[in-house]
Amino acid sequence: MRYTRRQLGQIALGSVPAAALLTHAARAAGQTTRPRPNSKVAGVQIGLNVPYSFGNNNMPGDEVLDKCLELGVSAVEIRSQPIERAMGWIAPAAVPGQPASQAAGPLQAWRRTADLAKAQAFRKQWADAGVALEILKFDNIYAFDDQELDYAFALATAIGARAISCEIDAKGTARIGQFADKHQLMVGYHGHAETTPAHWEAAFAQAKFNGANLDLGHFVAGNNTSPVPFLTQHHDRITHIHVKDRKMHEGPNVPFGQGDTPIAEVLRLLRDKKWNIQATIEFEYPVPEGSNRMAEIAKAVAFCRQAL
Repeated sequence: MRYTRRQLGQIALGSVPAAALLTHAARAAGQTTRPRPNSKVAGVQIGLNVPYSFGNNNMPGDEVLDKCLELGVSAVEIRSQPIERAMGWIAPAAVPGQPASQAAGPLQAWRRTADLAKAQAFRKQWADAGVALEILKFDNIYAFDDQELDYAFALATAIGARAISCEIDAKGTARIGQFADKHQLMVGYHGHAETTPAHWEAAFAQAKFNGANLDLGHFVAGNNTSPVPFLTQHHDRITHIHVKDRKMHEGPNVPFGQGDTPIAEVLRLLRDKKWNIQATIEFEYPVPEGSNRMAEIAKAVAFCRQAL
């Protein structure tokens, strides 16, 4: 389904999250508390990949939460960086030319004695504000040793996540799956345009708790077909979907409604089937001239609300 620019503007103007409007009103009245957000529409949880969608993976947790509240988003896929920063991790200054394996060493050592009670405090802060930390994203997870992998699953449990997410790597999903089964926590492997259904199905066969983070836009761009059949067949293995719009044949990311991705169809399928799959907006298209990232994300949230 394609929308004209005028229709997209009408959707955005007519569907600006009430939480954002109330926030501005509360500030004008001198109030310091925010209304609780609610981005669950017709049973479908609209979420957001943070802080990636804000353009800075190392953004402090307080700032990430503030932006989520401004957008009225009540559940997220969150990367580990803001959580570990709140737990006390301080990244060393980058050294030009230093191999990534050496740069990761201090973080690996810190994780061995990290206090998970601080992660629980992070979870409480977000829960008190009305935002659920449903999925925890880790970078470079295939380089983790066994102790670090146990830590990753323990951290996910501490923040109340129901799944871990990471990039898919055919050489590593069997090992990650062993830890997923051990901790009985799903791992959603994120695919790009080069990822085919066969890649995910191979991972499914390796472990009971191996799953898929189905990126709708990348699937359409790389497989040149709708993701609906794969979603329907494997819905019980899909932890969450990434909602973005792309064109087929390796086409670009575009504003919602301007590409070939059946976003509205997929959202309505989640609604009608009542599948517990977060519809996670991942903002990646270029910000149009005269706009800004937050305004464009608000339009994406509005598009999803309207579709439901």
